[in-house]
Amino acid sequence: MRQPDSFLQQLLSLPEVFEAQLSPDRRWIAFEWYRIHENLDVFLVLADGSAAPVPLTHTPEFTTWVSWTFDSRAVIVAEDHDRDERERLFRVDVDRPGEMQPLTPDRPPYFIRGGSLHPDGRTLFYGVNYDFAAERVLEPTWIYRHDLSSGERTPIARPDRPAWCKPLLNRAGTHLIYTRKDRHPAGAQVHLVDVEGREDRELLNFGDEVKISAWWFPNGERLLVLSESRDGRPQEHYSLGVYHWPDDEMIWLLDDPARSIEDARVSPDGLIVVEELREARRIPSYIDPATGIETPFPSRRGNLCPLGRAADGAWIARYYAATSPCELVRLAPPSTLTSLTHVWERTELDADQLTPAEDFRWRSTDGLEVQGWLYRARTNPRRAIVYVHGGPTWHSEDDLNAQIQYLVSQGFNVLDVNYRGSTGFGLAYRERIKEDGWGGREQDDITAGAEALIEAGLAEAGRVGVTGTSYGGYSAWFQITHRPPEIIAAAAPICGMTDLVVDYETTRPDLRPYSAEMMGGRPDQVPDRYRERSPIHFVQDIHGHLLIVQGAQDPNVTPENVRQVKEQLEAHAVPYQLLTFEDEGHGISKPANQARLYARLVEFFDRALGEM
Repeated sequence: MRQPDSFLQQLLSLPEVFEAQLSPDRRWIAFEWYRIHENLDVFLVLADGSAAPVPLTHTPEFTTWVSWTFDSRAVIVAEDHDRDERERLFRVDVDRPGEMQPLTPDRPPYFIRGGSLHPDGRTLFYGVNYDFAAERVLEPTWIYRHDLSSGERTPIARPDRPAWCKPLLNRAGTHLIYTRKDRHPAGAQVHLVDVEGREDRELLNFGDEVKISAWWFPNGERLLVLSESRDGRPQEHYSLGVYHWPDDEMIWLLDDPARSIEDARVSPDGLIVVEELREARRIPSYIDPATGIETPFPSRRGNLCPLGRAADGAWIARYYAATSPCELVRLAPPSTLTSLTHVWERTELDADQLTPAEDFRWRSTDGLEVQGWLYRARTNPRRAIVYVHGGPTWHSEDDLNAQIQYLVSQGFNVLDVNYRGSTGFGLAYRERIKEDGWGGREQDDITAGAEALIEAGLAEAGRVGVTGTSYGGYSAWFQITHRPPEIIAAAAPICGMTDLVVDYETTRPDLRPYSAEMMGGRPDQVPDRYRERSPIHFVQDIHGHLLIVQGAQDPNVTPENVRQVKEQLEAHAVPYQLLTFEDEGHGISKPANQARLYARLVEFFDRALGEM
């Protein structure tokens, strides 16, 4: 197999910031930093930029930030094993970096969601799909109060049905909010429960099939609310409002069909950060809730994700582009970016060695315009790879993707597709995937992208491959089983679903409502649709090259998908290659494993699509 070259090694040592959060006192930023250590770890940096970042954790495992304590003296972090997602929670004090104090058991049989420490420092709140009294795994996620002194765990809220939810404790330590999907898989309602569990009630519901999100303001009495509807009637945009729960009063701040608001947050000083996306580009702003005045941030190439204002008044944000890895920056003044993480001082790479993302458009089979990001090889090799993002409720943007950058460096044009169902283009575009369900016209969008590459002279017929992870892996499976080799000649699905019934039955419980929403029902309700959209039933139609990639610890798209499709491939004498990572879960995340994977992908596509 091809050995990783120096450019790939440099790419896979290029640090990137993932999640980041200002402390309640606005003096610190806790953030996840990737590729500084051998895996993902949590770091800390002063918001004024007066000192270099320090590691709060350093383990061989995937360690993520969960929450700040309200006194700003510690953070809660989570760590799993080989990305099995069965996390353990730890406390790490700001003044004792590296000392991870365990709060929950190691290698649990359940999935923990969230983790908020009460101001008393002795009580932890989180969600978990487990009944500790009966010692049995649950489908729904219950909300627990955990006494760290005695070890007693008391359920304070018991949803009826599974749903992904991260309970949030208010700063006063009196109440939590969390979301339920008890009414319909496509909806989400916000519930309020007091810390003693005496009253758990539905707080916000704008329709059984309407999704709603909420976040606490610092005073613990107001909530920032983002909803797909104000009154249960369908909308093609999100509405943003402030809800005062003791008085049951809602004030809508933004309710404009022309605005494509997709996310929001409350900064530690109570300002509202608005995340608007237009054509997969971020257009951030902030609102002063006292005046209602909205202020945009200066526009710039790339993407800016503001976190909030530091104690000295400077804005803190994440900034990134295809030629610039994600960094933490200060905006002081707002038009000037000053790095807090100084990534370019940690690498021999420079921006000129990276390929910029180019906006690329085409029409799908029904005339819908589809957007993607085109990465052109330095000289046109007339061969290409279609890269399909996961989700599908997600989107690709002008962002540094090491896998794409390496493929381009090895002589492949790459098209990163934002098919229907993607976020970043408004609520109506996101919802279009549900008109057909998975395996519908979103797959035509992807195929049409491959044809557009051929028509533009960026690839020849028979020299287009496809790859992606998760839903991108499913799409790679779908393309190779449903498209002729003149259009899709090779596929490398990574952790992709092969049988949608098997996936539904073996995945995490909190993911099943999502499948039901996307497919228009559970497998027992719409069995024909699940069957006809499952690539496993069409492997006999594969006429191109196939490389299957799987993480053996994946709890999302489980290895059972691969085991069963292998049987069908062998029964039909369809040749394939298999690359399994025993120490990976949903996606290949360890840089050492990525080096092996990316080199193998280039080797595979070289043989399948022809050398340059």
